[in-house]
Amino acid sequence: MTAGDENHARPDAELRALAARIELVVFDVDGVLTDGRLYLGDDGTEFKAFHVRDGHGFKLLREAGIRVAALSGRRSSAVTRRMEELQVDMHRQGCEHKDRDFGELLQHFGVDGQATAYLGDDVIDLPAMRLAGLPVAVADAHPAVQSAARWITTLPGGRGAARELCDLIVDARQGANLSA
Repeated sequence: MTAGDENHARPDAELRALAARIELVVFDVDGVLTDGRLYLGDDGTEFKAFHVRDGHGFKLLREAGIRVAALSGRRSSAVTRRMEELQVDMHRQGCEHKDRDFGELLQHFGVDGQATAYLGDDVIDLPAMRLAGLPVAVADAHPAVQSAARWITTLPGGRGAARELCDLIVDARQGANLSA
């Protein structure tokens, strides 16, 4: 097993303890909530595909009292629509400096970075991941992002990776409540 392989391992007790303390989960969009591909119509209309199970994961987080946010480097009306449908607490698009945007989210919600998870896929996510208590990468993330992650999902972006993180956090919180 190489150094990065343990990040793919089943959640250990330390990871579950980190996950149980999460109060805010921040998701990148392209490559995390979508598979990263952009579909452009002849008229310039942009289409994106979102996985329905990821959306249900957001609902599970909200039901557990966990806030949900999204930061995207691009701007898209499809993202705005989907974030509104999912009742995401806050989303920002056109983020060039995700560490700054992440810090503003923490301030807005009054949450410490150590109580936050961030799910990313590309190098633009690294500054925000470094501020999160639980940095996570999707299975098909850039190698530098995988190296920076505390945990790597088994599924790729846009294919249920976000739901994996949601389930980890909700399950860890429920387990912590059972043992309290």
